[in-house]
Amino acid sequence: MNIKRYFLAVLAVLVTIIVTNIIIHSFILMDTYTTLKQIWRPDMMDLMWIMYVTDIALAFLFVYIFTKGYENKGVLEGVRYGLIMGLLLDGLGSFGQYMVYPVPLSLAAQWFVYGVIRFVLLGIIVALIYRPKTA
Repeated sequence: MNIKRYFLAVLAVLVTIIVTNIIIHSFILMDTYTTLKQIWRPDMMDLMWIMYVTDIALAFLFVYIFTKGYENKGVLEGVRYGLIMGLLLDGLGSFGQYMVYPVPLSLAAQWFVYGVIRFVLLGIIVALIYRPKTA
């Protein structure tokens, strides 16, 4: 494993996760979230540190899994990886959340679409940054 490239990819993925979370949840979906304020935790903002911890873990694991299946196929490898991870995590997760919480199906669908797009972007970033050490 190329440790330097690994950590650069983790940092780039983490920054992208944080930025896309802000764009998606603080701008694009904020009006929808405001209409659903009665279902959110009243102390949610006090617990935001948990989201940052999970974002860091996601960045490390996302890049680590990529390195284990690395095939040196360029950006398309990143697109494929991001699509698979997006479908797995946000595809299943969004509709699981819909089943558990009283959110509109349209919100779950948006979580799904924006999440998959975000993971494809993350996959492209990892594919562009990570390269294993040469022999």
